[in-house]
Amino acid sequence: MLEELKNDHVHIFVQADHTTAPVEIAKTMKSISAVHIFNTFRDLKKRRFWGSGMWSDGTFYSSVGGVSEEAVKRYIETQKDRG
Repeated sequence: MLEELKNDHVHIFVQADHTTAPVEIAKTMKSISAVHIFNTFRDLKKRRFWGSGMWSDGTFYSSVGGVSEEAVKRYIETQKDRG
């Protein structure tokens, strides 16, 4: 898995079995990361995350069938250099 954090979004390159729905991968990653963040930064629990959720409902999925794995990795890595 390759990931790149931005101010308002995250790029993640994941390979999964064809029977695994992308939405389930996103839900699981959002859930696990929220638990980890709240356990690491306990003061965040005092903010208005509860009820509205830490992560937005939005996600974007794309298939890379016509592009090499290296091209996708290069794209993600170059995003940190862009504003």
